[in-house]
Amino acid sequence: MTRLRRFKQVDVFTAVPLKGNALAVILDAEGLTDDEMYAMARWTNLAETAFVLKPVSPEADYRVRIFTTDKELPFAGHPTLGTAYALLENGLTPKNPGYLVQECGVGLVQVNQLAEGGQAFSAPPAVLKPLAVEYHDLLASALRGGKIQADVTPVQADMGIIWLVVRMESAQDCLNIKADAAAISQLQTQLGINGVAVYGLHDENGPANYEVRALIDEDGVLKEDPVTGSANACLARVLKEAGFPDGKNTDQKYLVRQGTKLQRDGRVTVTFIDGEPWVGGDSCTLIDGTLDL
Repeated sequence: MTRLRRFKQVDVFTAVPLKGNALAVILDAEGLTDDEMYAMARWTNLAETAFVLKPVSPEADYRVRIFTTDKELPFAGHPTLGTAYALLENGLTPKNPGYLVQECGVGLVQVNQLAEGGQAFSAPPAVLKPLAVEYHDLLASALRGGKIQADVTPVQADMGIIWLVVRMESAQDCLNIKADAAAISQLQTQLGINGVAVYGLHDENGPANYEVRALIDEDGVLKEDPVTGSANACLARVLKEAGFPDGKNTDQKYLVRQGTKLQRDGRVTVTFIDGEPWVGGDSCTLIDGTLDL
């Protein structure tokens, strides 16, 4: 027997429709089986679909399960912000004024409501591991067209999702990359990572502090994620570990632009509060209705 369920499709990391990263949110997923959730995620055919459930933890405002078309993720950034935004827009009253507590596969994640608008999540802890030297040539092949900064070792950052974080010589070098799908696939398989996140510093008067791209091979097809919360959370952990190498402008707050090569214009703010990174941005609703599911 089917039932009507509240559904939203939101654009995350943008206040301008169609410029961010799309997310489907099923606001009432109680009673759906795993198979039904997978079927729904395949039907939306988006990078992720979020299913909102009653929390198990008494501290949480809600629980979310995050599905791609072929797997469940313990955590992902843009579904975290997009789900919080959708719930607040739908009338959810937080247990604590000013922030929500999300329960997901990595545990409890706090999501703050920002005074200037939008939401920001507390980046989960990450295990950082320098990339072994024997993979450097393969990485160079994967990122052909762009220059990797030679004096900065790429880092595997694991916060449930694992990104290989690679610094390029400049923002333009990020944009110059013509990635090799086979080499990206080899890196993912051999290292057990979800994808490669590249970043480069913009000029002082540029549109943001950093340009970011997130490159993924899926079954032999190279894909680029429009705007990626988890990759930016991993980057924040890497920059903190490196002692904020780009000066005092970025040791408290910085801005990322992502999605440029996809004709998007995602903007991600990263703010450090008591030394901990918070990853934030705007969201907007494009579809608001019900599903007969």
